[in-house]
Amino acid sequence: MVANQPIPSKGGSLFGSTTVAWEDAYKGPNVLWRVPRNIRMNDNIVIREDEIACFYRDGKVLTYIDRPGRFALTSLNAPVVGGLLKALSGVQQEAEVYYLQRRIFDGKFGSSEPYVFRDPDFGMVNLRLFGNFRWKVGHPDLFINQFVGTFGAATSSDVEGRLRSQVVILVYNTLGHLKEQGMRVTDLASQLTTIEQAVLGGAGQHFDQFGVDIVQIQGLSINLPEDVQTAVDTRSKMGVLGVNYMQYQAGQALTQAASNPSGGAGAMAGAGVGLGAGLGMGYGMVGGMQGAFSGPPSTPCPKCGGLVPAGVRFCPSCGQAMQPAAAAPVAAGVVCPKCQAPNAAGAKFCQNCGASLAPPPSRVCPKCQASVTGAGKFCPNCGTALPG
Repeated sequence: MVANQPIPSKGGSLFGSTTVAWEDAYKGPNVLWRVPRNIRMNDNIVIREDEIACFYRDGKVLTYIDRPGRFALTSLNAPVVGGLLKALSGVQQEAEVYYLQRRIFDGKFGSSEPYVFRDPDFGMVNLRLFGNFRWKVGHPDLFINQFVGTFGAATSSDVEGRLRSQVVILVYNTLGHLKEQGMRVTDLASQLTTIEQAVLGGAGQHFDQFGVDIVQIQGLSINLPEDVQTAVDTRSKMGVLGVNYMQYQAGQALTQAASNPSGGAGAMAGAGVGLGAGLGMGYGMVGGMQGAFSGPPSTPCPKCGGLVPAGVRFCPSCGQAMQPAAAAPVAAGVVCPKCQAPNAAGAKFCQNCGASLAPPPSRVCPKCQASVTGAGKFCPNCGTALPG
């Protein structure tokens, strides 16, 4: 980060003053460059669009120069005055210039130690995380004091190494806050964007002390232990299939038994223990399935042939959508006058369209005085038109 290349010179003067510029050839990956000698009176520095210059004297920032152009600097380190002061007091004042790049730098971060996340369902879960961040120099004086004075950083990789560990700490702190708000391990995969935004929102307070602005957090990945990830995937499948854990395990056992007929009995005996239904090993397949289901028998999947518990909407083996069970036949009874659907005897409303099944009131023929039932328009006895 701090490079000591020879000073690019563009002319001199009687007092040895010169023009200093940070040449592109010297920049490379460096975010900061210190002019490798004290500034003399009337030294000129050249600032480009993508640079900031900090003028220090005796360890204090005198000024920032953040606009492009050529600027003349003055200091008591003039050859004559400075030499006289040193001869009389033994003290020589220091006048330095640091160049900093204004561009945005890209970095990566990852946890070297796992973060322990206490989850109400899975207990203590060790998480590991990885991602990318983008940063730039926000406060030049703080940046120089921290990374040059405090940490003794020498290259831009040293700076990113320090920032990398701080980003990990910030992500851990954010996960702790979100956990207090009710976030669980099962929510992490769907909330990565929310976590990134929360981390970025807290970056200012965390990184201001280093003189750094974190401008973006992206590509965050939070890895779960293999056993926890398997449990999370199983729970997700159960939600898609619309079954509980016992039904899911029974469906898996049935699928395995169907694909391995020779070992079906042994597989189902093991499934009986896994179901936790309190069944003995001697019950075998029949006893295990009676403990797992109380509804109709299983049906074969139309795609893979595996047995699927009744009421399950998707095959647990291949994901094929199951056809809904056919409706039970309705005993002969009332026919709906509106949709002609059959209904059970005694029904008051049609089970298909909801129309009333109550018979219409009887009418009296105005000619022959016969009693007429139904919705007919003419008397079935004499053919006289009936009133509406």
